[in-house]
This record gives sequence, structure tokens and C-alpha cells, in this order.
Amino acid sequence: MGNKRVLVLGAGGNFGGAAAAALAAAGWQVASYARGTDMAAAAKGAALIVNGLNPPNYHAWARLIPEITVSVLGATRASGAAVLVPGNVYVFGTQTGPWGANTPHRPVARKGVVRAEMEARYRDAAAGGQQVMILRAGDFVAAGNAGTILNIVMLKGIAKGRITAMGPVGAAHAWADLDDLGRATAALAALMPSLPAFNDIGFAGLTFSAAELVAEVGRQLGREVNIRQFPWWALQLAAPVWELGRELTEMRYLYEVPHTIDGTDFARLVPGFQGKTLAQLVAEHLALRGLGASG
Repeated sequence: MGNKRVLVLGAGGNFGGAAAAALAAAGWQVASYARGTDMAAAAKGAALIVNGLNPPNYHAWARLIPEITVSVLGATRASGAAVLVPGNVYVFGTQTGPWGANTPHRPVARKGVVRAEMEARYRDAAAGGQQVMILRAGDFVAAGNAGTILNIVMLKGIAKGRITAMGPVGAAHAWADLDDLGRATAALAALMPSLPAFNDIGFAGLTFSAAELVAEVGRQLGREVNIRQFPWWALQLAAPVWELGRELTEMRYLYEVPHTIDGTDFARLVPGFQGKTLAQLVAEHLALRGLGASG
């Protein structure tokens, strides 16, 4: 690829920050978008736009995500840049997995409907000649990111020998380490000029249950770790007056429905990609808490 200028939207956020760092490490000239400025002007001369914009804490998704989508597609048309967008699993509802490009979109939550409509707009744009990639991943994890579910909830009591499960302890759940996802973004970005106009690529990342997490944490600490259930009832009580509590409660089903992401297409495009193992992920999280592993 000759032109390696990329505009990253939301470079201060989870996905945007990881993508920006990995793209810079891969030799891209990374420009960050300043919110409130002319996006089309910022994208001028870029070969790629990475859309990491996402309203925090699910605030006003039904209004803000369509607005962001219109702005991003306008910027891609004006600049001629391709666009890479992170996709999630909300669009699949409660269907049997693995979930991938051929899985119908059947959302069961309002946020899933919003995301399905967003993806439909990108798909339509690709049919009209714009190059689009949706890179689909599970829940973000990063040892140093205090805002992930793993840190906020599941490992919050680990110093006391306790892990909190968000659903059935044996339910498989899809996770994506942000460092790995950033590297995946950079690898795919280099391939986009040779790919079709529309690509829906699943990043399998890590799949593990609360029971598997407990077992690995216990192994590394060399002692028994207890598990308890998350008190969803508390969120339900607060939901009428607390927006984030209400929005999280709506997504409870994702911790109850076992699911995995089909990473076949990613493995074909980026053969040999090595992501972190559950053992590595746990070791990073324990180290940042000052908890030594037993090995």
C-alpha cells in the first residue's frame, strides 16, 4: 500500500486507542480526529478511516450512533478513504453460534437494533462503491483498562479470593484483548485494498467461561478462588434512575447465552496470528494487582 495515512476517530477510547497504537507501530501515519471538527476535512488525503467513536456508557445510542455513522460515511465519500468499523455481537441476539458473517442479524435488545441498523448502512455504502470492513469482536479486555467488565466486576474482589460471574458459571463468552485487536486491525488494514468492497470479519479472540477464569486464577495464585453471582437485582432496582444500570441490564442475556465468534475468515487472511492465551491474560491482570502467580 502506497498511501499509509489513516484517520482514527476516537483515538482516546478503547478500540480507537489500541488501533492507533498498532497502526503507528506498523508504519502508518496516524492522525487523530478532534471531536466537533470537520470530519471530511480531517480525512482528506487518508487511505483509511478507523471509526472508534462510540458514545460512552451507552448514552443516547439511538440518536448518536446514526449521527456518527452519517458523518463517517460522508467523510469516506468526500475523501475516497476506506473505512474500518469495530462490530460487536449485539446484532445476533440469542441464536446458536458460532456467530459470524453468515449469521442472520436478529437482535433482541434495543442496542442490538441500533447496531444492526448501523451495519446495514455500512453494507449499503459498500454496495454503492465505498470500501468497508466490519471487524467483529467480543467484550474488550485489557489489564490496564479500569473500565472493562473483567476489571470493574469479575476480578474486582480477587484480592479477597473471589471472582464474580455475570451469568451461569459454565457459559462460554467471547472476549477480545485490546492489544491483540489492535494488531489485528493493523494486519487487516494493510490488506484492505486487495479485498472486496464489503468485509465482515470475525476476530475470535478468547472464549472462556467464569468457571475457566476461576480455575486459571486459582492455578496461578496457588490457592482456591471462590465464585459468586453478580447481583443483577441491584441494577434492576437502580435502572429507573441510572442510565448505565438500565443499559447494562438490557445486555444481561449476553452473559447467559453461550457464544463464540467464528474467526475462520480472519485466520485465512492473517495466517499465523498469535493472540494472548487465557493464562497470559490472567497473569497480566494479577500482576497489575500485585498478586504474584505461583506458575
